[in-house]
Amino acid sequence: MSTVEVVGCTKRYGALAALDEVSLKFKEGELFGLLGPSGSGKTTLLRAIAGFIDLDHGQVLLDGEDIRPVPVHKRDIGMVFQNYALFPHMTVFDNVAFGLSVRKMPAGEIKARVDEILGLVRLAGLQERKPKQLSGGQQQRVALARALVTRPKVLLLDEPLGALDKHLREEMQVELRRIQREVGITTIFVTHDQEEAMTLCDRIAIMNQGQIVQLGPPFEVYEHPTNRFAAGFLGVANFLEGRVASISGNEARIELKLGGEALAPADGYRAGDAALLAVRPEKIGLEPGSAVGVNRLTGSVIGAVFSGSSTTYRVQVGDQVVAVFQQNSAPRRFQPDDKVTLHWSPEHNVPVAP
Repeated sequence: MSTVEVVGCTKRYGALAALDEVSLKFKEGELFGLLGPSGSGKTTLLRAIAGFIDLDHGQVLLDGEDIRPVPVHKRDIGMVFQNYALFPHMTVFDNVAFGLSVRKMPAGEIKARVDEILGLVRLAGLQERKPKQLSGGQQQRVALARALVTRPKVLLLDEPLGALDKHLREEMQVELRRIQREVGITTIFVTHDQEEAMTLCDRIAIMNQGQIVQLGPPFEVYEHPTNRFAAGFLGVANFLEGRVASISGNEARIELKLGGEALAPADGYRAGDAALLAVRPEKIGLEPGSAVGVNRLTGSVIGAVFSGSSTTYRVQVGDQVVAVFQQNSAPRRFQPDDKVTLHWSPEHNVPVAP
């Protein structure tokens, strides 16, 4: 297993900074997710590690050695693209064996390695098929096998599941995680899909405008976002504005613009400060009737979307719409125009920067 580190990586296209002094270390054997909207810099960073993009300045370290001067084909890095880039005229065996053939390995060793890796990705017996004879998930696994068969130090995945339908994508998430753990290879995964990143990755970095916005395990980033962008990009968040009325110990009492009050972690606040709280929709409970108070707001249901296991409500509170997720084990379903009280616990108020 190997470590990868990028130090002060910058890449500009005219006035646009695709990467802006990005420094990040990827640990041995972890599956690390680079997450962000289009144009955030995540794919630029991945391609800089692979060697497809020449940085303006900065270092790309593989096991402590700067590999920026090393050509792409000598970096000992495997890569899987969104479109898989399989050779349509070649069989599964020949597609997977291609990298080994280029290295002029003995035929016996090539066969042994290809058979081993096809077994790992559960494609044994399909060696003679052409890509067009395979399902999308099988093609994705061929591309993964081709990247792994050369036994690279690092695996780079550029939205490899993006071309699959939802059901197959969820199946392949499980398979990809299984394969990565069995091989134990350091893997860097680019995606714009928040759920995919939280499902697959040991750690994630949220990127925006060429910079790292927040870094950490998915649970920590989701539960404790540092700013409005991170909270809104990773999942859904309701943002409540207000002003700190008082501080008592580690707790701040905040007067909300929507009415009522909220108790939240003091988090460096002082009395009189403007406050911005993020509250996840699944943390909010609903009950019929009106009751304004501490961590309680009154509103009117304006929409309800049933999705099988849960219902998403949109509740008009003053001039703001608040999202609420409710598991379908709840004793009551609400209808549009129902008057409801929203309530939640103080610990679910997360202070965030604007």
